[in-house]
Amino acid sequence: MSQKNDEGKRSARAKMQEERAKQEAKARKKRQYGIIGAVLAVIVVLVAIGILIQNGRSSSYNAATQAPGGTIGNTKLVIPVGATDAPSTVTVYEDPRCPACEQFESGMKQTMNKLLAEGKIQIQYHVVSFIDTHDNGSGSKNAANALGCAQNVGRFHDYHDVLYANQPDETVDAWANKTVLISLAKQVPGLDTPSFESCVNGNAYGSWVTAVETDFGKSGYTSTPTVLLNGTPAYPSYKNQQISPAAFTAWVDEANKGKPLGTLSGPSAAALASPTAHNNAAAPSPSGS
Repeated sequence: MSQKNDEGKRSARAKMQEERAKQEAKARKKRQYGIIGAVLAVIVVLVAIGILIQNGRSSSYNAATQAPGGTIGNTKLVIPVGATDAPSTVTVYEDPRCPACEQFESGMKQTMNKLLAEGKIQIQYHVVSFIDTHDNGSGSKNAANALGCAQNVGRFHDYHDVLYANQPDETVDAWANKTVLISLAKQVPGLDTPSFESCVNGNAYGSWVTAVETDFGKSGYTSTPTVLLNGTPAYPSYKNQQISPAAFTAWVDEANKGKPLGTLSGPSAAALASPTAHNNAAAPSPSGS
């Protein structure tokens, strides 16, 4: 056999080996892509399952059966205080443990109560509970549930004021102990009952509390208190004017000009009509939480 033929055979074998190596490399890549694709498919499925589970948890709230009585809105997440026919609406997002909310309440409570009693406003409360998320606490949720229990028997507003008047330091999750919340109910006539105690201890409105917080997360607002006057932000300022009792009253009167006043009714009507409820307090600090 000639040297030329030997070289030709070796060249052919080399080409065959090279082609075989290419095919094997392609096959390995195909298998790798197949494995990666399978892994990604599993991840997609797991994510989809997680979303379905989360949606299932969110949709587990049933407004018809799990919301406190007297709440309003399509999903009954809002607690109204004041005349239903009041010419102006004040929307308030508050966390019971929020210190800035307490500053707002202590500074504006008397003014708000006076405006309520006069039929000038209705306040619509969204009781949120995000502070628990930041410190792994439970006091915000417990207090929000307790407020739901109070709302269910027509004592929300009075109990709301009691909680803010006795708010613990934000770093002390005192309301993780439900007996503290139950004890504070003694300050509200007609609220300190076995049914209220059972409602608080049993977390009767836990699903509602979660739904309110979820709704807050979707609202676009990121801090409390968030206060709106007829849909326009009014805290810490309204149309470039700093909030104060006198300023807020003027804003409401301007918004209500030419409109009939509402008629207040319900358990809080007599308390709001009391002269002692009309004393204005100092302006609140504009800091937020």
